[in-house]
Amino acid sequence: MNGDDRNVFARARVATRLPAQDLDRARRFYSEQLGLEPVDERPGGLLYRCGDAEFVLFRSAGASPGTFTQMAWQVDDIEAVVSELGRRGVVFEEVDVPGFRTRGGIAEIEGNYPSKGARGERGAWFRDSEGNLLGIGQPVF
Repeated sequence: MNGDDRNVFARARVATRLPAQDLDRARRFYSEQLGLEPVDERPGGLLYRCGDAEFVLFRSAGASPGTFTQMAWQVDDIEAVVSELGRRGVVFEEVDVPGFRTRGGIAEIEGNYPSKGARGERGAWFRDSEGNLLGIGQPVF
């Protein structure tokens, strides 16, 4: 890379890729539980857009370990989103470990990253039909 190319990644858009062992099952989950429809479909994958970001579900023989947040959405009212998704059948993770506890599926997170809020973030996590761990966050200012 020459000096002009060093910032190529800083200027590039980021897109998430999530594995799916069963694309039809994944499509149903994202449609019925999250209200999302693919904007493009190709053999072996589905493309979704949320705001100015994209993510792809791709057919994979491998499974996600689901041990970390693979993708998250920032929302303005986490209680309303958790309530609506729960009504649609989404099951939220409950965690109770030293220094980190969810109540009603929502955790209060101190001001460390990946929090965007000055005083932290409120977060909730759930798994999609393929075992991918997804998150919802609301910054606290």
